[in-house]
Amino acid sequence: MKRKASWVLATAGAMAALCLANAGAAIITFEGLLSESETAWKGTLDHQVFQSGGATFSNLYNEDFGAPYWEGFAYSNKTDTTTAGYTNDLSAYTASGGGGNTYAVAYVGYSTVPTITYDGMVDMAGQGASITNTTYGYLSMVDGYLSAKQFGGETGNDADWFKLTITGYLDGNAGAAIDFYLADFRFADNGQDYVINDWTYVDFSGLGLVDELRFKLSSSDNHPTYGMNTPAYFAIDNLVGAVPEPSSLALAFASLGLLARRKRRA
Repeated sequence: MKRKASWVLATAGAMAALCLANAGAAIITFEGLLSESETAWKGTLDHQVFQSGGATFSNLYNEDFGAPYWEGFAYSNKTDTTTAGYTNDLSAYTASGGGGNTYAVAYVGYSTVPTITYDGMVDMAGQGASITNTTYGYLSMVDGYLSAKQFGGETGNDADWFKLTITGYLDGNAGAAIDFYLADFRFADNGQDYVINDWTYVDFSGLGLVDELRFKLSSSDNHPTYGMNTPAYFAIDNLVGAVPEPSSLALAFASLGLLARRKRRA
């Protein structure tokens, strides 16, 4: 009985430490990353990732095509909700961040998967993020743009959709995934069709324990050779950050567990 009680106390101490530390996880708002003279950052030739809140955000940047090109994550405080097309690829359609001015924009390009890598393991239970469409993506789905169709088609009856899939990874292994529809026209009642145009909370609880998040986009509108026609962008804000060092109270619980183990061995 004493051995069982000691094990229970040790386990409780360790779990308390994890839970209390995770409860203090920072929320990444991307505020403060831009200088007063900047409106966006999409990478530089010598700096192709960025860090915020104990997490690293993937980025690829080059100028090989005669103009700056980027994939992965960027961050922005742009507010343009009217300019259609790829030249306005760094504006959220909300014209603001999810609580402040700055937010991140992800582009799922050809070689870089938008990936968030945490400094340590994070429990996503009770965590999430605010997500919305970019102006480029929103106007393309509402009005059509070049090869990208207007969602719903001429009659509004086409069952179009645009989906974000978020997959959790731990130690390089894929775990659970969750889907969030940035647009959905599959309803029998066209009045229920929608394209997301505000910051919408997405619950990450189903992802469990992770040290990395990877983001993928898919659409009902695809070219047989070149892939997805819908602009492969979304905006994200108010994302859970990495777990800070355990608080003094959490360390106290962990110490109790360690003490119990020592007593058991004695």
